Amino acid sequence: MRTLLDTALETAAPLAEIRITQARGSTPRAAGTWMLVTADAQAGTIGGGALEMTAIEAARALLVSGRTDETLAIPLGPAIGQCCGGHVTLSLRRLDAAGRQAARARLAAERAADPAVLVIGAGHVGCALARALALLPLRTQLIDTRAEALADVPYGIDATLTALPEAEVRGAPAGAAYVILTHDHALDFLVTREALARGDARYVGLIGSATKRTSFARWLGPDAPHLLPRLTCPIGAGGPPDKRPAVIAARVAADVMAALAPHPAQPAEIR
Repeated sequence: MRTLLDTALETAAPLAEIRITQARGSTPRAAGTWMLVTADAQAGTIGGGALEMTAIEAARALLVSGRTDETLAIPLGPAIGQCCGGHVTLSLRRLDAAGRQAARARLAAERAADPAVLVIGAGHVGCALARALALLPLRTQLIDTRAEALADVPYGIDATLTALPEAEVRGAPAGAAYVILTHDHALDFLVTREALARGDARYVGLIGSATKRTSFARWLGPDAPHLLPRLTCPIGAGGPPDKRPAVIAARVAADVMAALAPHPAQPAEIR
């Protein structure tokens, strides 16, 4: 999905990168997080608040001065009054043509490393979920067997029309998440079994109810004992009962993100 970072990298205006090179103690973001700044715009975030405001002002001063780089060492409490109490070192750098190209390549690499999520079924809940996931650092694919169901999918969402959604599941990258919400229970069961049988799914969710889960268990037969424990069904069941598609989508998006959370040693970059 196109972001403000893409737009910033395409602008002809002078452009500066702010990057956290070191983060000690309690800090808003981890080392490696970066953002872009022009004279009148910004893209991405290093954590907001006084730290980000200070960094943006310094980056704009750098652009005006004509200097190419600067390093800022900021103790968050004593220097800018943030109660985090940590210490952040920032690298500010004016981006020339080569720097912009390197930033584009880095952004593409980060996106390629994002976990994959396959949403199978473009009904009301499926489309609402795809919209919610499109805002997150994920590679989301919305899949359906019906052309008409995909006709109104919002711009920026990767939509796939196929007669064999189970083939998309087989071809998905390792460690993906799968949310199955088709218009047909038999298709739901077929695709769900395919996702569970892979053995490497980080999350497999099936829309439905406790009754549907029981029916699926009977359909699985002797495979149920080792496949069923890895299935979330019903999905979006946390909190008070609420069957509105947007509410279900918000709850499922939170569950998927929790299941796909990166290892603490590999903090996620900004988008």
